[in-house]
Amino acid sequence: MRILNGRGASQGVAVGDIYYMIKHDLSVEDTVITDIEKELDRFTHAKLEAITQLDKLYQHALVADYNTAQVFEVHKMLVDDPDFCDGCIEMINDHKNAEFAVFTVRNMIADMFLAMDDPYMSARSADIMDISNRILKILKGIKETDLSLTGKLIVVAEDLLPSETVKLDKNNVVGFVTKFGSNTSHSAILARTMGIPAVVNLREAFEDIPLDGKIAIDGDTGKIVIDPTSTILANYNDMIARQNSVKEGLKEYIGKKAITKDGHGVKVGANIGSLSDIDEVLNNDADCVGLFRSEFIYLESDKFPTEDEQFEIYKEVVQRLSPLNVIIRTLDLGADKQASYFGIPDEENPALGYRAIRICLNEPKIFETQLRALLRASHYGNMSIMFPMVSHLSQLQDAKRLLEYIKTQLKEEGVPFKEDLELGVMIETPASVMIADKLAKEVSFFSIGTNDLTQYTLAVDRMNTNVEKLFDSRNEAVLKMIELTAISARENGIWCGICGESAGDLELTDFYMSIGIDELSVSPSKILNLKKTIINCTTKTK
Repeated sequence: MRILNGRGASQGVAVGDIYYMIKHDLSVEDTVITDIEKELDRFTHAKLEAITQLDKLYQHALVADYNTAQVFEVHKMLVDDPDFCDGCIEMINDHKNAEFAVFTVRNMIADMFLAMDDPYMSARSADIMDISNRILKILKGIKETDLSLTGKLIVVAEDLLPSETVKLDKNNVVGFVTKFGSNTSHSAILARTMGIPAVVNLREAFEDIPLDGKIAIDGDTGKIVIDPTSTILANYNDMIARQNSVKEGLKEYIGKKAITKDGHGVKVGANIGSLSDIDEVLNNDADCVGLFRSEFIYLESDKFPTEDEQFEIYKEVVQRLSPLNVIIRTLDLGADKQASYFGIPDEENPALGYRAIRICLNEPKIFETQLRALLRASHYGNMSIMFPMVSHLSQLQDAKRLLEYIKTQLKEEGVPFKEDLELGVMIETPASVMIADKLAKEVSFFSIGTNDLTQYTLAVDRMNTNVEKLFDSRNEAVLKMIELTAISARENGIWCGICGESAGDLELTDFYMSIGIDELSVSPSKILNLKKTIINCTTKTK
C-alpha cells in the first residue's frame, strides 16, 4: 500500500481498477534504409492492420451512434487514399524509413487541407492526422486501446483534455487522477458534471502510480491510496455507502421549489455538455438547463459538425427535456478547449486570445452553421441562446444581426423556428460588467460565468497551478462584480443567473439570495443539495 497526495478537484470517494491513458511518443527519426522491399512490406502491413482496427471501431461505435460510426468508414478510405499512399511509397523508394515517410506525408497533406477556406475541406486535416497517427503507432509497435474494458475504472493520465474526457465511457469510469491540471480546469468541471471524484496535480508523485492494479481516491482531500489493504478498502466502501445514503436523503427535495423562507424563488438549473447528461438532469429534478456547452459537440468530433448533425442533437435535447427551458451557449472553443481541425494557433496568452465569440464572428460560416441548427431546433421545444465571452457591445450586436439574417433565410426557405427566441449574454469579463447596463438593453437575461470572471477580475490564470491559491471566487472584488451585474439586470428589467462553478458553492448561497439572483445552474449532482440549502435560507433580499 502507498499513499499519494494531489489536489481534490471533484468531491467524493471512489475505488476502482487503474485505467492508464499513456501519452504515446510519435516522434520519428529520418533513417536511411537499404532493404526497400522490406520497408514497403512494413508500410503495407501497417495499413492493413489500421483497416482492421478501424473495422472494430466502426462496429463498436455503431452500437451507440450511426453518424459517429461513419467517421471510421471515412478513415478506412483515407488509409488507401492515392495521394497519401503514393507519397509514402515514393519516399520509401527514396530510401526513407516508413515512419519518417508517413510523418512527412501526413504533415504535408494536413497542412494543405488546413489552408483551405472551405470548413469541410479544412476538417480533412484532422482525418489525415488521425489515420496517419494510427499507422505510426502500428509501425512503432504501440498497441491499440482495449475497447472491451468493463468494471469500475479510475482513469489515470498525465492530463485529460476536454476532447478526451467527453469520449470516456461514463458507465465504467468512477474517477479521474491526473499528473497536471487544476480544480478549475474543464476536465475537472466535467468530472463534477459526471458526479465522479477527481484528484489532479500530483506532479512528481504521479510517477509512483503503477500501470495497473486497484486504487482508492478521495476527491475532497486529494488523497490517493495505491493497492489499498482490505481494511482501507472497507473504510472507503463505508464512505461510498454514506455518500449513497446522503444522495438518497436528498431525494425528498425532488418536486420541491427552491424558495427561501422569506419568499424569494430561484430556479435551480443544470450545466450539461452532451445528450448523455439528460437523464441526470431529469433524475435530479432540475428546473431548467442553465448551460448546455455546445462546444463539446465539436470536441467529440474529428471534423466540423454539419448543420444537420448539430440540429439533431439540439432537437433531441429540447424534445427530451420539454417543457423545461434549455439555454444553449454558442461555440466557446479556445484556451484549454481545442479542436485540432479548427487550426487555432498556439498563443502566449490563450485565455486572452482567440476564443469563443471572437472565433465565431471571425469565422461567420462556422457561426452561421451553428445558428441555423439552433434556430431550426427551437421549433421543437423551449430553448434560449446565449453568447459567451462578450467584452464589447458591438460583438453582441454583430451576433444578433447575424441571427436576424439567418431568421430571414429560414423564413424564405419555409423552415419553422421559434420567433420570440430568448437571447442572453454571458457576463464573464470585467468589461461586460462595466457595460452591463448597455448589454441589458439588447438581451432578455444575463448568465454570469464565474470561472472566467474570477480569472479576469483577479488576473489569475485558472490553469496555472503556481497561482491557483489566488483563484478565489469568494474574493470581495469578484462578489462586487456579481452584485453590480445583478443590479444592472434588475434596473433594466431582465433576469440574472449564474452558471459558473461558484453557483454550487453553498457558502455563497446566502449572498446570491441577498442580491436577488434569479437562477443558479450547477452540475446535475449538486442540484438537490442546492435546493435544500435555498429552502433553508433566511437571508433577506437587498
